[in-house]
Amino acid sequence: MQNSITERLQSTLADLKAKQQYRQLPNLKHDGRHVISNSKALLNIASNDYLGLGGDTEMQAEFLTQVGQLSTTHTPKMSATSSRLLTGNDIQLEALEEELQNWYQSAIEKQSSTNSKSVLVLNSGYHANLGNLPALTTLPVKTLILADKLVHASIIDGMRLSQSKLVTYRRYRHNDYEHLAKFIEQADETVERIIIVTESIFSMDGDRADLPQLVQIKSKDARIELYVDEAHAVGVLGDTGLGLAEETHTLADIDYLVGTFGKAFASMGAYIMCDEVVKQWLINAMRPLIFSTALPPINHAWTRFILAKMPTLTDQRAHLAQLSTTLSQAIDPRHRVSPTLQEIYYQSPIVPYILGDNASTLAKAQKLQAAGFYALPIRPPTVPANTARIRLVMNAKLTNEDCARLIQQL
Repeated sequence: MQNSITERLQSTLADLKAKQQYRQLPNLKHDGRHVISNSKALLNIASNDYLGLGGDTEMQAEFLTQVGQLSTTHTPKMSATSSRLLTGNDIQLEALEEELQNWYQSAIEKQSSTNSKSVLVLNSGYHANLGNLPALTTLPVKTLILADKLVHASIIDGMRLSQSKLVTYRRYRHNDYEHLAKFIEQADETVERIIIVTESIFSMDGDRADLPQLVQIKSKDARIELYVDEAHAVGVLGDTGLGLAEETHTLADIDYLVGTFGKAFASMGAYIMCDEVVKQWLINAMRPLIFSTALPPINHAWTRFILAKMPTLTDQRAHLAQLSTTLSQAIDPRHRVSPTLQEIYYQSPIVPYILGDNASTLAKAQKLQAAGFYALPIRPPTVPANTARIRLVMNAKLTNEDCARLIQQL
């Protein structure tokens, strides 16, 4: 039987290669703004290191100096060794949650709201989205989850795990709020709870959700709660880097806000901002939290180090926005997500270059790499069929000259 399974796997892998959808792990070395691939230094325009902090050796040296000045009894441990509910709940982790909560609370109060929020730190964005929705829908309440068609795979998996006799989910067309409104209107009278789920910046198209409009939709029906994943917006948008919700003054209106540290923060981990009672419920019901070893305290110490600097990185965010706008406006309409899309304002550092078929996309990626850019092809099933693309990603360490050279290659 084992040989039969292996042969089937080999055959399926061969089919993926024939369709040019085969994936393999790259052999890379990192050197500041560059990655070394096949002994060649390529400018990295493929990662989610939006502020360029991942390769900032000066910042890393500053952090290590701070750690080195601590006494051995206060040096953050290199492993948590167990889950938070056992012995993994370290002072670094508790301090990080408090500082995150203060960061958000300060912005909420500036937006003339008295709403109080709590923060729960988790191991990753995938852990968060995989566990939040199943835990939130455990109560015997008839619930309808309505999610944007282009939400991340982790959210889709979380919705699938939530399904039961009392919990169903549907997906509205991407950023189509008339379609969303129809689903709400069609909801059975017995539905007691509706959870709208969206990303704020979408990871493959790079466009934004209309959070004010979603808040308005929520205000018309007391059953509605709003779940927003800000993974690609935290650190990038907002006066202090809190994301699109800060920029659009909707922080206080979002019931469940997820953010991550693995992108602009150049760290690891995630968090959810929610009501204190909800936080306590998640601690008691969220399986990825209960059954996962916590991240190392040294990791949380680094995240705290970055968090302390995040509100001050306004120049980096402004430069990132300028680069992203320049690149977006240079893309030929034929290669945009929508040829009619008027990209005259800054959307995000993610700028998709649509080519359609896999062969053309692979060829273009190879040409960009030959020209000195580490650009990667994104193919189905990661994106819809016939929308294969190069996912161009700007970061604050790139120069205007870098951007101009890239545009020449496009």
